[in-house]
Amino acid sequence: MWYNRLSEYLLSKGYVNNAICPCVFIKKSSTGFVIIAVYVDDLNMIGTQKEIDDARTHMKDEFEMKDLGKTKFCLGLQIEHFQDGIFLHQSNYTKRVLKRFYMDKATPLSSPMVNRSLDVNKDPFRPIEDSEEMLGPEVPYMSAIGALMYLANCTRPDIAFATNLLARYSSSPTRRHWNGIKHIFRYLQGTIEFGLYYSRNPEVGLVGFADAGYLSDPHKARSQTGYVSHTVEPRSPGVPKNKHWLQRLQIMRRSLLS
Repeated sequence: MWYNRLSEYLLSKGYVNNAICPCVFIKKSSTGFVIIAVYVDDLNMIGTQKEIDDARTHMKDEFEMKDLGKTKFCLGLQIEHFQDGIFLHQSNYTKRVLKRFYMDKATPLSSPMVNRSLDVNKDPFRPIEDSEEMLGPEVPYMSAIGALMYLANCTRPDIAFATNLLARYSSSPTRRHWNGIKHIFRYLQGTIEFGLYYSRNPEVGLVGFADAGYLSDPHKARSQTGYVSHTVEPRSPGVPKNKHWLQRLQIMRRSLLS
């Protein structure tokens, strides 16, 4: 098999990988490193230039391969290369998702979810009431959650919390939860070009914020904690103005129940 043959060759050349991530091979040297990510018969190489050149030469000597240049698309991600960094986004994927769920003509919204209320009776994410009817199989709730999760995990951390919150109701969603899904879609409609920008600047700093609320969950009286971490860097002059990233880009958001 192709993977077994490739894996055997890379391991013989000093690359290492592990059972958790068997499709990623890493090799370090005194002058740098190279990481090879394998997807079927496509390989992405990341690292210092000398090590990448050496890896490319060795691979071509052993296998019949074609160099396609810098990666521009990978598993739904679009990668734009600039002199001082790379910009990752999923504009095309987002457009396909919106069209798939008939939300490509929807009016955009400025936030990924509605404001919540500590008043249990007014909170749109309150426990399901007996009078509420569950959505039938004709409503693609789980499919929508899956599509949104892929976006949130890859390039759109700004929708991560809203998606996670709605995913909790996947087993018994109601109309108001489906409205929450459509709210995220409408937000995406207005932010299709948003993405993550990773700078080459070695002086970029990491800043984190954390907070906690004692018994702040109004429904189950549980305490909640959350944190936000992001890189601090001014706008890069090498990125066109029509490209948008979530400033507070490279945001990681989590909401945890303790």
